Amino acid sequence: MEKRSLGSLQVSVVGVGCNNFGARLDQAGTDEVVFGALDAGVNFFDTADIYGGTQSEVLLGNSLRNRRGEVVIATKFGMGGSGDTEFSSAPDYVRRACEASLSRLGTDYIDLYQLHFPDSDTAAEDTLAALHDLIDQGKVREIGCSNLNVEQLRQYKVAAGSKKSFVSVQNQYSLLARDPERDGVLEVCDEVGVGFLPYYPLANGWLTGKVDPNEPLPENIRLGTMSDDRKAHWHSEAIRSKVASLLAYAKEIDTPLLTLAFSWLLSHHEVASVIAGASSRSQIQANAAAATTLSAEVVAELNRLTA
Repeated sequence: MEKRSLGSLQVSVVGVGCNNFGARLDQAGTDEVVFGALDAGVNFFDTADIYGGTQSEVLLGNSLRNRRGEVVIATKFGMGGSGDTEFSSAPDYVRRACEASLSRLGTDYIDLYQLHFPDSDTAAEDTLAALHDLIDQGKVREIGCSNLNVEQLRQYKVAAGSKKSFVSVQNQYSLLARDPERDGVLEVCDEVGVGFLPYYPLANGWLTGKVDPNEPLPENIRLGTMSDDRKAHWHSEAIRSKVASLLAYAKEIDTPLLTLAFSWLLSHHEVASVIAGASSRSQIQANAAAATTLSAEVVAELNRLTA
């Protein structure tokens, strides 16, 4: 599988989002997904200290214990996953959260350590100082962030000075959620030297190709279990209409919608890896196989259909 750069890291263009581990999947289920990913050439696993009530890191670490040198493990801090105040990036919190994640993962280093959510109460310089200490100690290789806007990305870049700054930003992005284009985050990636990691690349299930917008939604998928306030958007006629148009176009060009969803994201050079969750070996292998190169004409039509 093709790999792209995140700082000094080389990550597969399809990654595994590990939020199902410890939530929907036990150790056996986690092993199935992880080993299926490795067999498909995937080397990038993205988790967080809050996933699965902290158990995602534990299960992932167990699965990868004998394959650690083959993979890139990313995890996150800052949303209360280590028993501290939510949305914290205070230096003491960063250090405690890192030690807790290392212990749960059963490893002595984290490849990509990410600020999960911005913290307006802590100066960027203070957070970065703690992260640089972790790098100097060999506990972290690269640092990244999630849910930051353009102003915040620039702020952290300036605060880093001559030292390492974030090499990645992880925000929601898909054919049905194109905010990173509109809010400027995608454009600023080259300016501040970060790779983009889209989360929810399949738009909560709409882009799997398995959901008919004209039929009742299955209850066992994210679309069927989300809160009422999110349903107002994701169940709207505007979204359903776009999905119907995408399904029709996928059929017209004889290409699975899953392939179009992944490959459209990868057509943006800023995107380093498309992170998607999976609950079975077949699902992660389908995700891995969905990464291909689209023609300029197909990309343009997908842009038109989802504008």
